[in-house]
Amino acid sequence: MINLLNKNVKDIELSGIRKISNKIDRSPDIVNLTFGQPNFPTPDYIKTVGIKAIEENKTAYTETAGLFELRQAACDYVQNLYGLSYNPEDEVIITTGASEALDIAFRTILEEGSEVILPAPVYPGYDPLIKLCNGVSVFVDTTENDFKMTASLIEKHITDKTRCIVLPYPNNPLGSILTREEVLEIGQLLEDKKIFILADEIYSELVFDEEHFSIGSIPSLKDKTIIINGLSKSHSMTGWRIGFAFAPSYLIDQFYKVHSFNSVCASTISQYAAVEALKQGTFTEEIIAMKKEYKGRKDYAYNRLKKMELEVVEPKGAFYIFPSIKNTGLTSEDFAMKLLEQEKVAVIPGNAFSHFGEGYIRISFAQSMEELEKGLDGIERFLSSIKSLTL
Repeated sequence: MINLLNKNVKDIELSGIRKISNKIDRSPDIVNLTFGQPNFPTPDYIKTVGIKAIEENKTAYTETAGLFELRQAACDYVQNLYGLSYNPEDEVIITTGASEALDIAFRTILEEGSEVILPAPVYPGYDPLIKLCNGVSVFVDTTENDFKMTASLIEKHITDKTRCIVLPYPNNPLGSILTREEVLEIGQLLEDKKIFILADEIYSELVFDEEHFSIGSIPSLKDKTIIINGLSKSHSMTGWRIGFAFAPSYLIDQFYKVHSFNSVCASTISQYAAVEALKQGTFTEEIIAMKKEYKGRKDYAYNRLKKMELEVVEPKGAFYIFPSIKNTGLTSEDFAMKLLEQEKVAVIPGNAFSHFGEGYIRISFAQSMEELEKGLDGIERFLSSIKSLTL
């Protein structure tokens, strides 16, 4: 019977992140530097509203696009933070996490043979969604450009089949960001082209020393731009599954149809909690403390890896760092598996993020500083053991 299954589904490989995580789920003694799961609890003021929603029996379906109060709060939020102008009536939809927002966007805009330009290395969640739409992922090698997909690199890959450009900045797995000038250059390149721009900005609030500049704030591009965001990373609400898709109304009308047959609506309880998260904003004590802690961990990880003589680009956002392990002579998978076996430290092999990630590993500093220190100690010991074998 397996031959009757959808070929697109069968051809999708399990994420390299999941391959590693499946090996460590039942091993409490392993230092886990793999997941993009903040180690902070959801702030109490958000949890309180979620609990209250249950107690008040706010557990029925909401309107498919989401609570109007939440849509209004989401539009106000991105307006205040990034200067994005969207109408809560018909230019935003609340989704079951940013992952569903990506799914309904791709299913709306892609057809068989549509090409989607992506920076690489890149989060492994995009390519399977594109393949399920019979689209084609076109990976742009950014390893020689500080992990940035700039206008000049994009231009080289545009064809008459190009349907969409994905701008996932701040970036997973790299921590790279685009400057205002770099975003404006991309906007200028695409302004007169019939190509959609999908900006995945789920890490937009986790930028350390600069300000995030959204391509959605360029008025001349609004008709072709889709902004994806959510609360998973910024407010440590991964399990609440609240995402946002902002787009012009003609696109939201189509997203609505896909979303309605996909999940009907996002979790009602989570939506009420999300209203409170957005109303409180990013300047609460809890959110400020999270961001400060991530920056401290980033600085620590970067300096430790440099002292280990690993080539590494300093992250400017998100909570990942992507050092090169090419000087070890090991493949990224061999490095990750041997590190796990020898030191009980789990990292993600770089080839999980496309073949352009070969020769790198991803380390998450979303874990506690104590875990990060233990993990980097293990990596240092492992590197020393490799060097001793070659002497």
